[in-house]
Amino acid sequence: MLTTLVASSKGGCGKSTLATQLASHWAQAGQNTAIVDADRQGSSYRWASRRPDNVPGVLGLEGGRKTLQKVPPDTQQLLIDTPAGVGERELEPFIEVASVLLVPVLPSSFDLDATTRFLAELQAIKRIRSGKLPVALVANRLKPWTRASQDAVEQLAAESPFPIVAQLRDSQAYVLLAALGKGIFDYQSEQVRSHQEDWKPLLRWIKRQA
Repeated sequence: MLTTLVASSKGGCGKSTLATQLASHWAQAGQNTAIVDADRQGSSYRWASRRPDNVPGVLGLEGGRKTLQKVPPDTQQLLIDTPAGVGERELEPFIEVASVLLVPVLPSSFDLDATTRFLAELQAIKRIRSGKLPVALVANRLKPWTRASQDAVEQLAAESPFPIVAQLRDSQAYVLLAALGKGIFDYQSEQVRSHQEDWKPLLRWIKRQA
């Protein structure tokens, strides 16, 4: 089982979007997929419960450390959506089981400052420091045509001890599909395929680590 942990010290950066979109990709690929939603908001859990019958299901589980024991043994892809502002103590049980750790970041000075501090905390965790748990950043909600987004990515790349493995453009498609319990990988229209391209570097990185 591949376990993808999604975490950040900043709320509203796209943790649930990242977890649910990856879940839709792996479910569409025919893999048994589950999400453990440790965030009190329960966004990923509700998304999984809303998935309609015409797309592959994703098992949603609410809770923290004890919930990991409820994950079915035949699960092939497990995603863990953590709360905002999570610290090392809260992350510890998930760090122990994670195969990879993803940190979404928004292109704003507030988010960059908060992320820099969070990444320093991650570096101090033994399993990460020893290289046993790969960590990567995902630049989220970018407007690639603006100088602000370009500058933010450049700053993040210069300051981060971990690689930026994907740059996801800002799109209302994610919001609209989330309300339906779907993801961009549940569709094959030309417009949606252009968004799917943004995810390919991230999916390749995860596959290499696995």
